[in-house]
Amino acid sequence: MNARPLRYTIDTAWDAWYASQEATARDWLVVHYASLVKFVAGRLAAGLPKSVDTGDLVSAGVFGLMNAIDKFDPANGAKFETYAIPRIRGAILDGLRALDWVPRSVRSRSRSVQDAIANLEHQLGRTPTDEEIAAELKITVEELEKWLADIAAGSVGPLDHVAMDNTPAEADAQLQPGRAMEEGELREAMRAEISKLPEREQAILILYYEDGLTLSEIGDALGVTESRISQIHTKAVLQLRSRLAAAGMG
Repeated sequence: MNARPLRYTIDTAWDAWYASQEATARDWLVVHYASLVKFVAGRLAAGLPKSVDTGDLVSAGVFGLMNAIDKFDPANGAKFETYAIPRIRGAILDGLRALDWVPRSVRSRSRSVQDAIANLEHQLGRTPTDEEIAAELKITVEELEKWLADIAAGSVGPLDHVAMDNTPAEADAQLQPGRAMEEGELREAMRAEISKLPEREQAILILYYEDGLTLSEIGDALGVTESRISQIHTKAVLQLRSRLAAAGMG
């Protein structure tokens, strides 16, 4: 009887795990793809207070990676990294929500800005300016910028990880048909609302969520400071939240 080799390649590891559920193959895949977890955790950690331990993010992300490995079907033709990253991100976001580390004052300001944007869009029929939002809130533009900075620091994954997930819908439809349909509708609604935003906000959201650039890299590309990009990004996200909520999808 020949002993199985202790070393795998990507193909032999997937074959051994998917066909025979070999635990050693699964462990090999987890180690091999661990860099995905570090990548996603690093991106999410970039805008968080130092009090949030990156190690906690990585630990939560590993569970997302393991879940992705368990559910991934190589025969579907999708690239594993494309399939896994949103699931790793989702596991990390779930872990952060469980920690409930965002101060109540920041949550309250986030709701206030979102409500102000919704009211002004209804009144004006267009995207409100920073000056108009500040006037609605009875604060200065400088105070609004500070609010947006605080909200940005407390907003991890402000667009749900599903909304910008480019994974082929058929890959999830086989597992959870109802959920896949809901997520597909949310993706379409999100993209439709993004297309209605001013060009600058559209560009920032697409560069951040679809092209994977950091806020610093977007700032360099657009010739704007990272802090200003962060403020514009946060304002755009709050606009999307209010619009999706008004459509019954928020």
